[in-house]
Amino acid sequence: MKTIGLLGGMTCESSCEYYRIINEVTREKLGGIHSAPSVMVSVDFAGIEVLMEQGKWDMILEILAAEARNVEKAGAHFLVLCTNTMHKLADEIQKQIQIPILNIIDAVAEQIKARGIHTIGLLGTRFTMEQDFYKERLRQKHRLKVMIPSREEIKTIHRIIVDELSIGEIRESSNKLYWEIINRLVEEGAEGIILGCTEIPLLVHEKEGNIPLFDTTRIHAEAAVEYALNS
Repeated sequence: MKTIGLLGGMTCESSCEYYRIINEVTREKLGGIHSAPSVMVSVDFAGIEVLMEQGKWDMILEILAAEARNVEKAGAHFLVLCTNTMHKLADEIQKQIQIPILNIIDAVAEQIKARGIHTIGLLGTRFTMEQDFYKERLRQKHRLKVMIPSREEIKTIHRIIVDELSIGEIRESSNKLYWEIINRLVEEGAEGIILGCTEIPLLVHEKEGNIPLFDTTRIHAEAAVEYALNS
């Protein structure tokens, strides 16, 4: 089994989920007390979050590329960015390391297509929903129709991610707000919803509704195990 490289801390809440899921899936596949060989470098998200709000993506790239090189030096065979938003920089990070990046957008898209879904709603940070890096990869590479929430809904989704989920706060009122947004997207034609921030699956779950929800954290973590075992 190849060594999985994890670049985490964005946030630590979802990075813990990555580690847990990867090792649970490894044990399920291999049996006994098996666990996944892995290397994790975790960044301090507070400074990165400030740079995001300031639009200083070049500085974020410098930080993440340096840490990706550290993951590579530590012996990882491939890299998992434990975040959706930072896949904005995935192609640029890839240029600075020799090991491949396992792209979360592609892993999620394959699951969507496997379910026979063509029109998908996208929730995430405001950067993920408003900017093109995520939507256009889904549209151009995977031929999916992508829907996003309204401007006010985007503000609500982002606020809950930053102010609550990123520090482990799970509120029933926020769950209700997310489901109101999800249901509106469904009414307008969405056949499924991407939980396109790795913290959102901490708040909403597919069993609560009647629409397919694509848990990007779990999908990415499971894809990492599959790649480590079979590539």
